[in-house]
Amino acid sequence: MPTITPISDLRNYGNVLEKVEIGSPVYLTRNGRGAYSIRDMADAENFQKAEAMIQLMCELNAGLRSADEEGWVSEEELEKQLKLRRHGRK
Repeated sequence: MPTITPISDLRNYGNVLEKVEIGSPVYLTRNGRGAYSIRDMADAENFQKAEAMIQLMCELNAGLRSADEEGWVSEEELEKQLKLRRHGRK
């Protein structure tokens, strides 16, 4: 469960940091509105991994759409293109 606390509580930042746990960030408010979040490093790493997976899925979906619209490449053509790229030719 996240903790919501005013940014002025950072005067005693040790107390604020004690509230931060995995899966339970602390949200800091300024004038009653969300301004910042403090989260455990494990949560931050998991968030970055999730962003990377979303980006990968978007790229894969774009490739599938392209293949459906423009046609699929045969296995032989793929091997040929990969060999050409490996040897510095396009």
